[in-house]
Amino acid sequence: MAAPMSSVAKPSAERSPFNTTSFQKKTRSKLISIPGTRPSVQNGQLLVSTGVTSLDYLLGGGLAVGTVLLIEEDRYDSYSRMILKYFLAEGVVCRHELFVAAAQDNPDDILQELPAPILDDVAIHKPVEQPRLSCEAQNSLDAMKIAWRYQNLPKVQSALASSSRFGHYYDVSKTMEPEIRQAAKCHRFYPTEHPTQSSPTHSTMPESYSALLKSLQEVIHREGFDVAAPMSNSRNILRIGLHSLGSALWGDDLCCHDNPRNGHALTTFLYGLRALLRSSLSVAVVTVPSHLIQDRALMGSVTRLCDNAIALESFKGSERETNPLYKDYHGLLYVRQVPHLNCLASKLPDHKDLAFKLKRKQFSIERMHLPPDLSETVSRVSRGELAGAVMVASGCGSGTSGNKHLDF
Repeated sequence: MAAPMSSVAKPSAERSPFNTTSFQKKTRSKLISIPGTRPSVQNGQLLVSTGVTSLDYLLGGGLAVGTVLLIEEDRYDSYSRMILKYFLAEGVVCRHELFVAAAQDNPDDILQELPAPILDDVAIHKPVEQPRLSCEAQNSLDAMKIAWRYQNLPKVQSALASSSRFGHYYDVSKTMEPEIRQAAKCHRFYPTEHPTQSSPTHSTMPESYSALLKSLQEVIHREGFDVAAPMSNSRNILRIGLHSLGSALWGDDLCCHDNPRNGHALTTFLYGLRALLRSSLSVAVVTVPSHLIQDRALMGSVTRLCDNAIALESFKGSERETNPLYKDYHGLLYVRQVPHLNCLASKLPDHKDLAFKLKRKQFSIERMHLPPDLSETVSRVSRGELAGAVMVASGCGSGTSGNKHLDF
């Protein structure tokens, strides 16, 4: 009995090396674990939240680290500034470091206006349970039918939200408490605090852009946001907020003349900014007053130099503000560009009619659709005008025929 056992054990020992090489345990690659981030399910890119859940949905789940989000400002710079404050507030809650640069206002003024975070049970809007009707009332409602062409249409889901929770909710009617805001590490850049120096060599960028790019580079290398820096357990994300680039307050004449002297200053700066972000754990949101830039081809170059690009069109001061079609919204949102990261095709939004509105406490982006009551009112008015027009036309026709009869 000993011989067969040895003969059986020997082949198994010979096959053991082949078994270990044939069946290997599949292991996942190590990802950087940073609070307030998550990997994308589409391309594996590290994502952060913009602070607006509906905007995260449009961008494919969030804002990818190492990319630039361009926001074309509305005319009064109220809603674009609000999105920028949402982005910075999300960084404060996630304990990310901030870099804020502005020329119109002091960066400290922007930080003092950050919205306050709110609880989940307050932010999540649950449908209100309606009281059940009696049988007679229910039968009378069932007897009321809408037009046959609308019976089989699905209900319009206007809210934009993903199935997985990412980011936090904020109350725009309240400002963040100073204790929470001061706990985050923030770097500021104000052009008036950085005096420009006359350079003998010709530069394609104003001194304010050069100083801003140099300050960003110093912060990225000094604080350890560079990817080439040695890995540590305390890696963090740098959120960069640049407000109203391209305006005259930055020393740029892009919005002042049809043929600006520094026509390529903004594109050169964005090219350098994008190169910095690609090699660092940083993400940037840039706002530009595009309605003041006359050269649309140059604005197209600015858009292409950014990874994500959206445009805001506010109804304030326009005829759409009093139009009943847009009574539930405060403006329109256009998706100019979405990124192509680690994939052949990017995720494009499945809808183009987007609008934003500011509720009592939140800023949200929704699909714009025609309200049912408005469509019914318009149809009634159209039928009334059509009936009146037919009556007038018939009266004029009879008079004309009578006149023709008298002439003959």
